Amino acid sequence: MYSLFSIFKLQQMNKKSYTTSALLLIVSFIVIVIISEKYFVRLDLSEGGQYSLSDATKKILKNLDTPVTVTAYFTKDLPPDLDKVKRNFKDMLIEYNSLSDGNVVFKFENPNENKEVETDALSAGVQPVLFKARDKDEVKQQKVFMGAVLLFDNKKEIIPFINPEGSIEYALTTAIKKLTVTNKALIGFVQGQGEPPLTAYQQVKADLDVLYNVKEVYLSDTVRNINKFQTLVISAPTQLFNYEAIEVLDSYISNGGNLFVAFNRMSGNLQTLQGESNETGFEIWLANKGLLVDSLFLVDANCGSVNVSQQTGRFNMTTPVKFPFLPAITNFADFPVTKGLEQIMLGFPSPIRYVGDTTTKYTPLAMSSKNSGLLSLPVVFNVQKNWTVVDFQSGEQVVAAMLECNYDNNEAKIIVVSSGDFAVNGTGQRPRQLQPDNVSLMVNSIDWLSDDTGLIDLRTKTITSRPIDQISDSKKVFIKWLNFLLPVLLVIIYGFIRIQMRRNQRMKRMHEGYVK
Repeated sequence: MYSLFSIFKLQQMNKKSYTTSALLLIVSFIVIVIISEKYFVRLDLSEGGQYSLSDATKKILKNLDTPVTVTAYFTKDLPPDLDKVKRNFKDMLIEYNSLSDGNVVFKFENPNENKEVETDALSAGVQPVLFKARDKDEVKQQKVFMGAVLLFDNKKEIIPFINPEGSIEYALTTAIKKLTVTNKALIGFVQGQGEPPLTAYQQVKADLDVLYNVKEVYLSDTVRNINKFQTLVISAPTQLFNYEAIEVLDSYISNGGNLFVAFNRMSGNLQTLQGESNETGFEIWLANKGLLVDSLFLVDANCGSVNVSQQTGRFNMTTPVKFPFLPAITNFADFPVTKGLEQIMLGFPSPIRYVGDTTTKYTPLAMSSKNSGLLSLPVVFNVQKNWTVVDFQSGEQVVAAMLECNYDNNEAKIIVVSSGDFAVNGTGQRPRQLQPDNVSLMVNSIDWLSDDTGLIDLRTKTITSRPIDQISDSKKVFIKWLNFLLPVLLVIIYGFIRIQMRRNQRMKRMHEGYVK
């Protein structure tokens, strides 16, 4: 039995121990605060490292020797979903400031509180958006600002609106890169064989303009020095390549030029609803280099849809119908060009085969699903056709590939996609909007061919699509029941653990000599 002195001494020791622990905790907290002022650390457990800066961003920031000033225009008291964007943007700017040794300077302004600030934001190009917010029992439209203006050496770059579903890092790093890049490389979009004009590539050109001067070029123009172009783009040609054009391409490749090609070996005539073969002579030139694009239609059970109008009584109903001639490609190689891509849509592609020798290096980049089929002419398009398993027994097919060639110590690279207009917006007043991965595939390819800037990783960092209609029925049922049963199962397991812990505690209390 303890004496009163022993109990008192034990209490004093406990009190001293508590005091020491409290002091250590306070000192540790102060040290952490001091360190956090200088060093920004964040644990990122998200898919694809959504909140971790890429090596490309770090490299750009460390090379900054002149301050970049960022003025962020954000409305105060944003709804929770939008306020999260503001917090993430601010955290990222703090990290940018730290990595650039203070060369990224920022401030936040609220245009909704000050008319002068609002005027500055609007004149700079930051546009507000209308957002429906609930105030007590009624829904009101709120004018929301979520943009930024960057200044560097008398140059200005604007982020008009920070998309909550986009990559904040890509928007911010791209803007900084635009301001600081010098001596942009030349990219040439080949014209003269029926290719769409450069104005038909709005989304692609917007991304390329960050690092490159993008121009149209004619292979027949002998005055122009073709070798000054870092990469040539041949997209959706429909007319014959003459002998002179082929000679220019041969010379360009032999001197180490790079080529991005997107063309249809086969095409669909939507007027006659029949398939046709495209004969431009370019397919022969490409086969001589080692890539054969077969004159076959590739169909895939994993595909996009077309809208079909049907008359139902007095009403005209439009319903989406799966169209296997529009494969949804989700199978990509682990390569910088395709890393991070989730799904691209191709129109009337053909299979690609390697027919070269050991002097060239061949790399498949994108493949169709295992449920693919091949069709030869004649082909008639029937959207009402009942496709069966028998139609998709050709297995996985390559639809994008790369060749690396060596001509007298001059290295040349060629990337080919067997669909001509997969990245074409079109011209006119209503150009089509492409899904981001289609644009990323073309821009990533040109980036890798021209200059591996590292922005490839940023462009595909966000999650672009999770199409549930392409998941098998059995998997849908599994996910449904998993979402329903898993929380219940976790609660039951927790209950059993609690019961066992209490049972063990009761057993201990029943033993003689038990001291709490």
